Amino acid sequence: MSKILVTGGAGYIGSHTTHLLLRRGYDVTVVDDLSRGYRHNVAPERLRVLALADTNGLRRLLEAERPEAVVHFAAYIAVGESIGEPELYFSNNVGGSLSLLAAMSQAGVGRLVFSSTAALYGMPARTPITEDMPIQPVSPYGESKAMVEKILGWLGQCRGLRSVALRYFNACGAEPGSGLGEEHDPETHLIPLLLRAVRTGRPITLFGGDYATPDGTCIRDYIHVSDLAEAHILAVEYLAGGGASNAFNAGTGAGHSVFEVLRAVEEVTGGKAPFIMGPRRAGDAAVLVADSGRLQTTLGWKPRYTELREIVRTAWEFERRRPLR
Repeated sequence: MSKILVTGGAGYIGSHTTHLLLRRGYDVTVVDDLSRGYRHNVAPERLRVLALADTNGLRRLLEAERPEAVVHFAAYIAVGESIGEPELYFSNNVGGSLSLLAAMSQAGVGRLVFSSTAALYGMPARTPITEDMPIQPVSPYGESKAMVEKILGWLGQCRGLRSVALRYFNACGAEPGSGLGEEHDPETHLIPLLLRAVRTGRPITLFGGDYATPDGTCIRDYIHVSDLAEAHILAVEYLAGGGASNAFNAGTGAGHSVFEVLRAVEEVTGGKAPFIMGPRRAGDAAVLVADSGRLQTTLGWKPRYTELREIVRTAWEFERRRPLR
């Protein structure tokens, strides 16, 4: 049974990937400091509460577990927060990754799957976005991920590290029957915010209704979290099979506007999602849609969830069982 170490495995995407790895027969150890993850997302015997900054603690754990690969999720993810607290984002996302990579090098672990982001493309000149387009982030969050990708490239040359960076678009939904879902605090993602608005009757703010899109709202590529988890497992297997370092866009290739998502939420829930229109947010591109052809061709990945209402339905199944706050 192959061993995998998952950092940030008590968070949203990390817990889903851990769940799927276990179902596939992998032996998984989760490292999480629980600053943004949740203890209830991980079986107690698999969880090691450990900060990424603890290089020696990570090295000892890696030497004891001898994992085949590390899947690295542990990062802060809110664009707005990163603009207000850039030091926090560079310290955690870049500094924490450097600590992990140093521990891996010391322990002789040479394969990494990295949770990256489409935010490193900034305001792209065209869509769909391909991996060879310019890296030009417009937030400290996006910059922190771009910096780690650059570091991975150098460690590939200097240390022989082989890595896969998965550049996520808009992760959403929940794995049915898993008890897992989005629990960000504060929540910043559109679908859970709309579902909460349906439940509470309290309006949410939608940012910008004057974009050059058919209905004036931003268009994004929504990828189901289970499809994203599947991409991580394929990346682990690709590296285990001798695959060279690479970066892949992880999205469906289909774009949906904010108003289209709102209508899907109302259709699935049978309720109204009250909202008010706010001004545009700095750094929001009109359209962000992935070209995931490289991921599909190289790793054989294909999204199972391609219908927006089905994605929303899985999120609603999780959300409606949560206590309201």
